[in-house]
Amino acid sequence: MTKINYSKTSRRTFLTATAATLATPSLAQLASDVNSAATTEVERDLTEKVRRNISSFRTLDWRPYFSDLRKGAILVDIDSRAVHFWNEEQTLYKLYPSSVPLSEDLTRRGRTQIILKDPEPDWRPTPSMLERNPEWPPYIGPGPDNPLGTRSMHLTWTYYRIHGTHDTRKIGRRSSNGCIGLYNQHIEELYELAQVGTQVLLI
Repeated sequence: MTKINYSKTSRRTFLTATAATLATPSLAQLASDVNSAATTEVERDLTEKVRRNISSFRTLDWRPYFSDLRKGAILVDIDSRAVHFWNEEQTLYKLYPSSVPLSEDLTRRGRTQIILKDPEPDWRPTPSMLERNPEWPPYIGPGPDNPLGTRSMHLTWTYYRIHGTHDTRKIGRRSSNGCIGLYNQHIEELYELAQVGTQVLLI
């Protein structure tokens, strides 16, 4: 029977874990700040908020919002925190829960369109983001720490995107600096359905 020296094993495990922690790049540590709960709204009565969201999370018809469905259409409803998609052939309709900007001054409404589809988004905070959050890293590459998730679609407005998120706490809440966020599986689906030129309306 082999006798195990637990004190040496425990010491070796501790030293390995400590070395790994010290070797962690500062960028990764800062990336966790970008994706922290502090970047999401705090709601005192979460039950009441969820009920209100569910009651307003409903299907809509495209006609009150678009004159046609050329290249498809995306409607972003900021108040109900939902993204609607209709394809050009009027054979497909999708409804997704979303995150929305943290405050009204960060919110932009109006008509735009998709001008670029990015299958592996990287992220750079805007100058105003860095001014508000100087501890944030200047760049995060594609991967699990990226605030843009697994897909991103650029709009005509500078810095504005519809994108995914690895932080599922943000969906259904005010949590962005202007962009619209979806669960990664939803943005991956919408990414395939939408195209460059798809019209977008934020209301």
